[in-house]
Amino acid sequence: MQITDSWIQAPGLQRLCAMLEQAGYQALLVGGCVRNALMGQPVTDIDISSDARPEIVSKLGVRHGFKVVPTGLQHGTVTLIWQGIPHEVTTFRRDVETDGRHAVVAFSDSVESDASRRDFTMNALYARADGTVLDPLLGLPDLRAGRVRFIGNPHRRIAEDHLRSLRFFRFHAWYGNPEGGLDAEGLAAIAENLAGLAQLSRERVGAEVLKLLAAPNPAQAVAGMRACGVLGQILPGANDQSLRLLVHHEETAGIAPNALRRLALLGGENTGDILRLSKVQAREFQALTGALETQEKIATLAFTHGAEMAVSVALLRAAVFEQPFDTQAFAQAEHGAQARFPLSAADLMPRYSGPELGQRLRHLQGLWVQSDFTLSRAQLLALA
Repeated sequence: MQITDSWIQAPGLQRLCAMLEQAGYQALLVGGCVRNALMGQPVTDIDISSDARPEIVSKLGVRHGFKVVPTGLQHGTVTLIWQGIPHEVTTFRRDVETDGRHAVVAFSDSVESDASRRDFTMNALYARADGTVLDPLLGLPDLRAGRVRFIGNPHRRIAEDHLRSLRFFRFHAWYGNPEGGLDAEGLAAIAENLAGLAQLSRERVGAEVLKLLAAPNPAQAVAGMRACGVLGQILPGANDQSLRLLVHHEETAGIAPNALRRLALLGGENTGDILRLSKVQAREFQALTGALETQEKIATLAFTHGAEMAVSVALLRAAVFEQPFDTQAFAQAEHGAQARFPLSAADLMPRYSGPELGQRLRHLQGLWVQSDFTLSRAQLLALA
């Protein structure tokens, strides 16, 4: 099997691989770039593995005109930049010691040992610079079947890094075959290692959950999380009962996936804090969950929060109440988003000033919103 995509022919990548090979070392593309290329999906990050030690990679890079950045020497990673494009080169490694969050590694000369320390078989695929695919752990059958399967003993892989329990579901959401379901052996191992999730930082858990929920259809993966106890462990009180219907409404209406919209549907206790959402994410999440609990009109929500937010609320309401999605929500949201309050503070001065001015202006705006934005400037001034 061979990769023939255009990205693999990039001058900087080919120059780097040729540099290592001419010096007697291996230069192998690995992980996501190989997996995605074989699945016909976009390739973004390109990682290279080699039996060359970091200091050798650095010396060769300088000699051949690359800008060398020692981005992770303790892990064997050197970044070589060619014409502004970075390439990460990491020396083959094997795990010496793990504690469920971090690993102590030693360099290796064997691609097999490097592959064996990875998480899933579909991520242990390599390719030479000419596109020839290497499959040291027989991961190609799993890739073709859309089966996310731990390498070797699932319990051992999870014990090395408990984030792999969450990655299992995220990879299934993005790359798994729904008809095949989730790997039973992997699910059982995750269920027996739930306590290890408490070791993970909230930031890592939050990033993983949002990546999972951004998948085209994460419903089966989230259902698997619930079934084996992961969902309740990381998001107490979360409920995925309506997630399939939300995804269906999104697909039918042609609306792109939104991780925070789906997270709002799941709910839970102190979700924003548990997942360490950013300030921007927390505001959007709180606006969605808050609006879901009110009867505010879609147009009103659009005036306050924008059309996209208002449509998200319409989708959430349809899913939660098990109703069809009303496509009139698009027009309602656009109507509210384009509405412009016809008064300003200057219109009420000098009659009102200070806090009273702000209160009166907000009161009039509330009346205007209740009228579906129909009260004219003259009518509002009369009410003032």
